[in-house]
Amino acid sequence: MFVMPKYHHPDFTGERFANAPDAVWEVAEKDGVAPENFHSTSMYPEYFKINGKWRLAEESRMDACVVLEDDGTLSVIEARNLKKGDKVILGRTEKAEEGIYLHSKGFIEENEKIDDEFVFRQGRSRETSYARDYDKLFRLLEHEKEHGNILWVMGPAFAFDEDARRAMQLLIENGYAHGVLAGNALATHDLEGALLHTALGQDIYTQKSQPNGHYNHLDVCNKVRKSGSIAQFVEDYKIDNGIMYACVKNNIPFVLAGSIRDDGPLPEVIGDAYEAAKEMRKLVKKSTTVICMATMLHTIATGNMTPSFRVMEDGEVRPVYLYTVDIDEFVVNKLLDRGSLSATTIVTNVQDFVTLVAKGLKVM
Repeated sequence: MFVMPKYHHPDFTGERFANAPDAVWEVAEKDGVAPENFHSTSMYPEYFKINGKWRLAEESRMDACVVLEDDGTLSVIEARNLKKGDKVILGRTEKAEEGIYLHSKGFIEENEKIDDEFVFRQGRSRETSYARDYDKLFRLLEHEKEHGNILWVMGPAFAFDEDARRAMQLLIENGYAHGVLAGNALATHDLEGALLHTALGQDIYTQKSQPNGHYNHLDVCNKVRKSGSIAQFVEDYKIDNGIMYACVKNNIPFVLAGSIRDDGPLPEVIGDAYEAAKEMRKLVKKSTTVICMATMLHTIATGNMTPSFRVMEDGEVRPVYLYTVDIDEFVVNKLLDRGSLSATTIVTNVQDFVTLVAKGLKVM
């Protein structure tokens, strides 16, 4: 049975908090430009002393600015999105000296001993045992299905394997996905698999190359563009399987962020990187568990916009669980130091991973 960790707020009655000055702010003089000495946020909960009261910046993320709104609330905004006149918090210390406090141990019980802020850093490799991680993940996903929001971040590797595509389809159909982030490749090759049973021209089960198969994904891109949307393509060609099919039929929102190498691309692919980030963040802001699989680019991008906590509608603070899964140890370890409760890394073939998860949740 899954038990949600309890969040422990800082004890602001302590001397260093009571004697701390109010946070200082300065008005931005130009759109997209922060004042000198601006404060940059992390993934952890951060509090700011405003008019003698410590306030939590609720929608935090990596490397953004904190803006004091006229009503006294705090907004976390990327520097490029600042507007002239915004009151931007200043300060480069985080232990209350400048009215700023970073709270990295909010989900750690008092009897747990943590000697260093970054003891979470640990090497995980192909030799690591992940049995306990899988068991915890199954319990977490069962909880999140009913009480949270599960966001999947996917590279194209799933589309190259029949069982993996089927596993992801079943997870979506059984309520274990509330959003999907991917790129043009995942969607294109998944739809290629649905229509032609190939990915990059290779049969997704036998892996045998088909005659002129290198045209397959280009033909599919062309057909989807002719249909005008992925949903219409699913309708036009009577598609009845795959990841994108499951998203369309179950009304699961997805964001496809483009890259400079995309073929086509599909109509829904967002070519503007900043617009794509904006749309990705809309799904990230709802998420309570994020699972990133086989995509270094999207994993790092998503990780940087995902806080380690979420303030719920009832005011409770809970952790955001972040999983990174990849066959390459470098990719998963890139975000490992985000904190033990918010980052779990698994080094494995992601096709095997998603199939095992589907079986562990008894949907396959």
